[in-house]
Amino acid sequence: MKALRIPRSPKVIVGLVILSVFIVLTVIGPWIAPYDPNANTFIPNLTPSWEHWFGTTTLGQDVLSQLLVGCRVTMVVGFIAGLVATLISIAVGLAAGYIGGRTDEGLSLLANVFLAIPGLPLLIVINSYLPAGSQANPLVVGLVIALTGWAWGARVLRAQTMSLRDRDFVEASRIIGEKRWRIMWSEIGPNLLPIIAASLLFTILYAVGVYSTLAFLGLTNVSTWNWGTMMYWAQSNNAALANEWWWLAPPGVAIALVGTSLALINFGIDEFINPRLRAAGLTARQRRRVGLTRRPRLGFTPVLRQSPTDAKKVS
Repeated sequence: MKALRIPRSPKVIVGLVILSVFIVLTVIGPWIAPYDPNANTFIPNLTPSWEHWFGTTTLGQDVLSQLLVGCRVTMVVGFIAGLVATLISIAVGLAAGYIGGRTDEGLSLLANVFLAIPGLPLLIVINSYLPAGSQANPLVVGLVIALTGWAWGARVLRAQTMSLRDRDFVEASRIIGEKRWRIMWSEIGPNLLPIIAASLLFTILYAVGVYSTLAFLGLTNVSTWNWGTMMYWAQSNNAALANEWWWLAPPGVAIALVGTSLALINFGIDEFINPRLRAAGLTARQRRRVGLTRRPRLGFTPVLRQSPTDAKKVS
């Protein structure tokens, strides 16, 4: 049995590097912030300099310190929401797709309801009923976002489970008397890992974007620093009209980089798992060694079929 290797596609490497940087900043960001993000003791509207790398705000606060402190809350909310929403979608999708019958009808109806209701307005309504203290709690906010973001993944997993439940290996497990829950989690579940990984990555991205949007609209506790809160205060103080780009750009670029890293990792996972995309991660030299043309025929997808000798050359 071959050991699972991390795909060496440039997209995966770049995505992992960018995401690793933000994960490290999530852990140590508040500790390495050069100043107190709430301190307004500096000269207002300073452009980026060696003393203030990202300049200062209209209130004389250090933008870099706000960015580093806000990274933790933003990323924690994204990962909590992504993990919880993915777990819910796995449970609902596997149960609906494998059990079928009334269970499938009930769970599918529930998923369709959450898909039909616009996610952001529903999230705003739910968030408005939370106590003021809970709106600043990353765990509570992450759970609320997960509640509105699990339905799409559940529908996809349900469809894939229905395509797998009549396969020979599932029938064999059923014949020898395996329990239903074990078949779902041990036989069907591992075959859904690519879809689960994609669902997790994009749910994290969805959570980061939604949380930043709520904070930008002022619907969360604006005294808690996150990337959306930074844009909220910048907009409230007319940073765009005053051409204070150093106040608006850092949180926006940070959100864009997180989304780019998650998308690149997802593309790399597809290349690693899908046989018809495995050749996409090879360099030009590796393509020549295994006999693949640089420009495949129009309408044909190159498939990498390696002999043991060629596999050693590529690795």
